[in-house]
Amino acid sequence: MGPGQNCTVRAEWVAAASIAAGAAVLGYLAYKAILCKDKASKAMVNPNIQKDNPKVVHAFDMEDLGDKAVYCRCWRSKQFPLCDGSHTKHNEETGDNVGPLIIKRKEA
Repeated sequence: MGPGQNCTVRAEWVAAASIAAGAAVLGYLAYKAILCKDKASKAMVNPNIQKDNPKVVHAFDMEDLGDKAVYCRCWRSKQFPLCDGSHTKHNEETGDNVGPLIIKRKEA
């Protein structure tokens, strides 16, 4: 093997390694974009309610609830924190299954 052939073999290996690395990167990016479900779990839940507060918190006295209270858990209600049924549209659009939190007094 002469000096010219050694350079040719080396260039072929560099080209093959570059193509393999590029294919690996493209495969990884395709996996993350298409198959990996981690992207959905990092999505923001609250789209627009009290975004100026570091944490949205509501507190109610049990005595003030009456016989029944229905609270939003999808963050889409126009009457938040009370449920207005917006979860129905949210579930249809996203395939989610979220529903309201219902608090009621026990029947005696």
